[in-house]
Amino acid sequence: MPKQLNITADANIWGVEGAFSHLSDIKVNLNTLALPKINPQQLQHTDVLLTRSGIQIDEALLHGSAVRFVGTATIGDDHVDKLYLQSQAITFASAAGSSTQSVVEYMLAVFFTLENMGKLSFSNDKLGIIGVGRIGSLLDKACGKLGLQTLLNDPPRGLNTSLDDVLETADILTLHTPLTHDGEFATHHLLDAEKLSQFKGRGVINAGRGACIDNQALLDWLNQDVEHFAVLDCWEDEPNIHLDLLKHPQVLIATPHIAGHSLDGKAANTYFVYKDLCAFLQISPSWDMQAALPDIETGALSSNMSKSELALTMYPITNDSQAMKHAGKTDNFKAWFSSYRKNYPVRRAWDKVLAAHNLDKDIFF
Repeated sequence: MPKQLNITADANIWGVEGAFSHLSDIKVNLNTLALPKINPQQLQHTDVLLTRSGIQIDEALLHGSAVRFVGTATIGDDHVDKLYLQSQAITFASAAGSSTQSVVEYMLAVFFTLENMGKLSFSNDKLGIIGVGRIGSLLDKACGKLGLQTLLNDPPRGLNTSLDDVLETADILTLHTPLTHDGEFATHHLLDAEKLSQFKGRGVINAGRGACIDNQALLDWLNQDVEHFAVLDCWEDEPNIHLDLLKHPQVLIATPHIAGHSLDGKAANTYFVYKDLCAFLQISPSWDMQAALPDIETGALSSNMSKSELALTMYPITNDSQAMKHAGKTDNFKAWFSSYRKNYPVRRAWDKVLAAHNLDKDIFF
């Protein structure tokens, strides 16, 4: 165990000071920086690098540095060259699994909003879930409580309702896969022009990774039929997204990659990486994540509310969508995209909000 540790961290990691400025029996020099200032020069004497997804972690960034541990406080890791890290014996940790509940809450808010728009029927429609890992499997469980029939497609996990069958029979598709470019099950442009032309349903939702859908092909698909619609939280080339897609009237809900951004989800992002760093250093975790979170305000919910009313009171998703649609009409969209994510309004975990109101915390999952 080292006696002194130099940590460089993205200043936007939630709770980074509280979690990483004090580690058991180690003198910590914590340097928090805005993401653009994390560069090879800054990392020459850094032992631990902590980031989010807005930076490529690769040889160009790390060559010649002292970094021995890299942690990303995100569930995605396609911004990390893991083979390079492995070749340099650099330990890697991500927050995979930490935002699962937050993303599924986002999806349920989408469903109830679509139901209110007359675009989704829980009793009549079939949802094709493409990618059935932590998020997809919890979403499937939640759909069971809503009475929404699901079709599961995830060949690597043996859930091999074929993609062609899902495209043929599902009314709405939702993607929850990682972004991969190589191999038998590569997901880059998994839904391209050819696959979208096969799709017999009417709605596409992406709260996974932006490039799993060819965004130009999606725009063309929307233009083919006024009944087609999309809900997008993830976009190709963020924040340089396809603004014509954002502005399209059939993109019913548009959000800036914040599905996993509940406050509890962001705290868990940090804790997952913190816990792995403690294991790497062979010390006991001492940071109390729950104590760092603020109390939940009560009074907004009541027992006579429907599930839809409860969900959309806890997360009024149209606020995020309206803000993004408005920003798409301005000249500073890229700056807005980053700023909104950085300063995202507080959204709390539903089970904790329900429990604080003495309501059944398990009604959705």
